[in-house]
Amino acid sequence: MYDEQQRSEHGPLAGFTVGVTAARRADELGALLQRRGAVVLHAPALRIVPLSDDGELLAATKDIVDNVPDIAVATTAIGFRGWVEAADGWGIGEDLLDRLRGVELLARGPKVKGAIRAAGLTEEWSPSSESMAEVLDRLLEEGVEGRRIAVQLHGEPLPGFVESLRAAGAEVVGVPVYRWMPPEDIGPVDRLLDALVSRGLDALTFTSAPAAASLLNRAEERGLLAELLAALHHDVLPACVGPVTALPLQAVGVDTVSPERFRLGPLVQLLCKELPARARSLPVAGHRVEIRGHAVLVDGELKPVPPAGMSLLRALSRRPGWVVARAELLRALPGAGRDEHAVETAMARLRTALGAPKLIQTVVKRGYRLALDPAADSKYADV
Repeated sequence: MYDEQQRSEHGPLAGFTVGVTAARRADELGALLQRRGAVVLHAPALRIVPLSDDGELLAATKDIVDNVPDIAVATTAIGFRGWVEAADGWGIGEDLLDRLRGVELLARGPKVKGAIRAAGLTEEWSPSSESMAEVLDRLLEEGVEGRRIAVQLHGEPLPGFVESLRAAGAEVVGVPVYRWMPPEDIGPVDRLLDALVSRGLDALTFTSAPAAASLLNRAEERGLLAELLAALHHDVLPACVGPVTALPLQAVGVDTVSPERFRLGPLVQLLCKELPARARSLPVAGHRVEIRGHAVLVDGELKPVPPAGMSLLRALSRRPGWVVARAELLRALPGAGRDEHAVETAMARLRTALGAPKLIQTVVKRGYRLALDPAADSKYADV
């Protein structure tokens, strides 16, 4: 078995393809994945409405200037900064800050506190947990009946937050910072969906709930929702930056993984752990063979394999050590038609790519088999 030094030479995500649906910070996430060896397929599932063009945000801001709230809740640093900058551009930035100086200002976490202070304001309280649930608990304990509360939104759903405040008698004014809309060019999203349903991806990342909802909506429009859900249930790992982001997927029965810390770095670290653990590893002809998305590790050495070759290898690995007929392998080849010669051609290229021809044995007039080591036969006999 190869050691950690060999693994580090090619990166923990080498051989895997990861989809990125983010509109914001996509370059940062893509770079983190690529530095660890992944092939990245990026398709922003959303676009962000420019703040200066957002009539809803302008209307909400004027409402707050004209009718000062009792409490204001800031949920994200970038959203709060963007709100103040947009108000400046509309010529009402100072008016907005003057109003916010006189209200009970709550900040969801330390980054938001920094943005508030950079604007010359001071927050009254911030939860240690960075949790909106803790913010809600504080407000309900204080009592909100008859009070006017401004909540800076950021495209993410706040499940139960606004509803709970209204049920307790508060008047809630939503401030829709960075509203999401479908992308102007839907082509990249469609290509991502095609790769997903054909199992051309090993993982799909989400950094916002609206992106997850948008991708599901597009799949439904194309009649691919059932295929998308099947892929996410069985073959493609859906990874979300946090539990709120996962809500649209969980609503349709998709289990997701999320890091303990809701940041891009921990999300990538989670993929570095999860994807190699899901790879099929077999002792074959005296070698350790690990089958990844578009490549194979042979004794720790990365071997890129053409798509047709990967299809054959996966078909063989489902029954390691057993003969797989040419006809069955032909069915595993995408677009191969009925010519069994296509199997021979793809098999020759696969053996060349692996660099160890004895890994796959030809069984005359029957088919091919992975040359599983004899000591492993009993372990894999019922696979």
